[in-house]
Amino acid sequence: MNQIIVLGISAGITLAIQLIGFLVAYAFQTEVFYDILGGLNYLALAIFSAVVGDSSVDPWSSDSRKIACVSIFAASRSWLLIFLAWRAYDRGGDSRFDEVKSKFFEFSAFWIGQAFWVVLISMPMIFVNSSSVDKPNFSVVDWISIILFGLAVLLAIVADIQKAAWVKRGRKGTFCRDGVWAYSRHPNYFGEILQWWACWVFAFSSGEGFSDVQWWFSILSPLFTMNILLNTKATGIPQANGASLKRYYNKCPEEYAEYRASTSILIPMIGYKNVPMFLKRTLFLDLERWEYRPKGGIVETVTGEDTIGV
Repeated sequence: MNQIIVLGISAGITLAIQLIGFLVAYAFQTEVFYDILGGLNYLALAIFSAVVGDSSVDPWSSDSRKIACVSIFAASRSWLLIFLAWRAYDRGGDSRFDEVKSKFFEFSAFWIGQAFWVVLISMPMIFVNSSSVDKPNFSVVDWISIILFGLAVLLAIVADIQKAAWVKRGRKGTFCRDGVWAYSRHPNYFGEILQWWACWVFAFSSGEGFSDVQWWFSILSPLFTMNILLNTKATGIPQANGASLKRYYNKCPEEYAEYRASTSILIPMIGYKNVPMFLKRTLFLDLERWEYRPKGGIVETVTGEDTIGV
């Protein structure tokens, strides 16, 4: 089946799943299975694209490229399903929906947004699964990208587990510095971003080269992920920084300022304190708009220096 047709049917399946989920959730005024349905939707697309990408001439089970991509994709989305379901249960619900689940159109926007999220993130995997290109041998770029894909998924999982364990122990030390959190202030987000860039690069060999429009179109997967985690106020880095840092500066200002100045915002690394500010503000994405800025007060920057707030 043509790759574009497979993508179109995948979008249709996703829209149907999310709209049915919304109607049931609205009828019962609950959000308990919102994240669960999102995770299951990912797995449904992986299975569907694998089935339609299978043939007697080119069996899916003998294509190492498809097996590698889908296996890591399934591990990533299965963990997301488990983690979000556990977190919602542990918190007794999801506060995002408290004010909107009784409002038909506002509540539906969350489900339609999730449909876009699932399809866009899945695009490189669908591209690989529905490809008829026969390239059994991995290139150097293939090996690098598939290894990075797996490592990025592992990093996100480890970061989530370490943070959850720290919370369960009573948030010792006010902010988390356990494991990978000692080398990155948001290692889970870095793992999420890296895995979709790696998956997109890996998908290249399943296309017709740089002229393949659909492969280029699937770059929306990592770009959408970055936009959500870097630019959306209700989630990701914007939500975790800015005014949300007030509690740290109130409880342990010097200690947190030192941690912030010496720990990368995304990329896990050693020696971040010695990185020039212009590189922090550009290459490392440690942007000034994410600093804590109390009105009329003192602003702590990633250098650990005080400046006047606005």
